Amino acid sequence: MSSTSEPAVASGSKISVSTQKDIELNRLKAKAKLRAQAESEGKIAPSTNANGKRALVVTEGESVSPKKKTPNNKDSDAPLKRDSRLMGRYLDYDLSKMVNSKGGFLVEEKSNYDEETRRKEKERELQRLKQSFDPPVHIEKEKNPLCADCGSVDIDHQFKKVFRINVCNTCKNETPEKYSLLTKTECKQDYLLTDRRFSLTYSRPIGLTNTIAAELRDEEAMPHLLKANPHKSTWNNMMLFVRFQVEEFAFKKWGGPEGLDAEWERRMTEKRSKRSKKFEDGLKDLRRKTRESGWAKRKAEEHVHTYGVTDTSSGVQRCTECGFEVEVEEFAI
Repeated sequence: MSSTSEPAVASGSKISVSTQKDIELNRLKAKAKLRAQAESEGKIAPSTNANGKRALVVTEGESVSPKKKTPNNKDSDAPLKRDSRLMGRYLDYDLSKMVNSKGGFLVEEKSNYDEETRRKEKERELQRLKQSFDPPVHIEKEKNPLCADCGSVDIDHQFKKVFRINVCNTCKNETPEKYSLLTKTECKQDYLLTDRRFSLTYSRPIGLTNTIAAELRDEEAMPHLLKANPHKSTWNNMMLFVRFQVEEFAFKKWGGPEGLDAEWERRMTEKRSKRSKKFEDGLKDLRRKTRESGWAKRKAEEHVHTYGVTDTSSGVQRCTECGFEVEVEEFAI
């Protein structure tokens, strides 16, 4: 038996399929009737066009038509509004306020760059140029200086002029343990050489003072090469020393590598002892301040009785702050 012939449920909680179809047909008929009535009155456009397609519906309140003139939609043919900041037809430049950046390749000098600083820079540059001058090569090979290691004619003239060493660039690069350059700081820290002058005064004879020149400043004993300071151009030139010359001078001063190691160990031990003593002194000072602060705090918290007038009837004198009583006996004189 088909489902269309089934009876509806007596309870009314469910609707049969045939009843649902009737309800849907009635709803569509009513909707078509209302649409036809609206089309006849001209309220809305026809639902379909000549091709049987749904027509484009434009709502007046929501449409934004390019033909419609609104306050925000101005005529495109109208001239643009002139900028009030432009006084004339051309842009006027104030040449007195323009800065020549030189294409961005040259750094502008600072206004506080005084003549004294410029003079010092030129002086340091001249010192470096004197050391970098290369003498001409002689035509005869025998008259040219040769490399001490390989005998080559192509030596580094800067090393020959500054350090008085005949060595070529190849040997210099292949043996860095001998010809590498050391800074002044490395010479002071690793080889314990001095950089400042100091004076020694002897008691006998009276008034005899011996001034010892700084070892790293002595150009005869320790020749050095000047380079521009990499940290700041206005600072003093950087001093560079050859490694084997520094080692020879330091070993002669301290009595060989063993003496240098012993002196370095002695200085490190002394430095550690000074650091330890400074720490102990600071700790003692901290303990003393802690004890003093605790004593001052207890001293400030101590209560001093302030007694009032003695009660003659009972012979008792009472503290005005804490109420402590003490018996007082008065003697008539």
